[in-house]
Amino acid sequence: MSIKLVSWNVNGIRAVSKKDEFWDWFDNTDADIISFQEVRATQKQIPKKLAEIEGFHKCFNEAEKKGYSGVGTYSKIDPISVTKGLGVDELDSEGRVLKIEYPNFILFNIYFPNSGQDGKRLDFKIDFCNELLKQLVSLKNEGKNVVITGDYNIAHHPIDVYNPKNCEGKSGYLPEERDWLDQLEEAGFVDTFRMFDEGEGNFTWWSYRFKARERNSGWRLDYFYVNEEMKNNVKSASILADIYGSDHCPVTLELEF
Repeated sequence: MSIKLVSWNVNGIRAVSKKDEFWDWFDNTDADIISFQEVRATQKQIPKKLAEIEGFHKCFNEAEKKGYSGVGTYSKIDPISVTKGLGVDELDSEGRVLKIEYPNFILFNIYFPNSGQDGKRLDFKIDFCNELLKQLVSLKNEGKNVVITGDYNIAHHPIDVYNPKNCEGKSGYLPEERDWLDQLEEAGFVDTFRMFDEGEGNFTWWSYRFKARERNSGWRLDYFYVNEEMKNNVKSASILADIYGSDHCPVTLELEF
């Protein structure tokens, strides 16, 4: 059995749903599970066409602050259970996590916090990441298969940014953030894209300024990680850089069971 997953930071689901590029993709995708980040809408504000579309189980986690953050998942596979948040009040008010259990794995759809200008939210981000890692390791130790996707707001290695020297000290490329991804991998989780492509110039986010996307001056911020026991189930992983509609592009994962 093959299961195809897509993850996409849409930078506002109400905005992206007005764009032909989004529907050209959505209407033609063969994905079984689609995870959106930065939905920036309450469930009641989801555009009617998306809210009423048939054939998908839909779940959302919204921020307390209106028009901010939020995640949503559309799935052709009925989940066993859906959990909103990490279960820690001080980390959960921004609607950043959906934990969805399926028969063969547990999916985390996450919009990771941005560490902010001058790292002013770095402590919050690291607290969030550390709590997540604790839960991931616990599930892994229980023998669960785990898929962690979303906008991590972290570029891991110099190869993951267009100009590493210029990016030093910037939010998303801080040593503490990159170290956390090292810890994730040391704990036994695998960056699936790098299983297939170790090349340069593979980015998932581009600034709207200075024609960055045309010049491919981007960052790789969006990932699918799996626990190392799932490596043999990973059939493919890719970046859909030719799909427009947001400042991010979708990333994909195909699993075989």
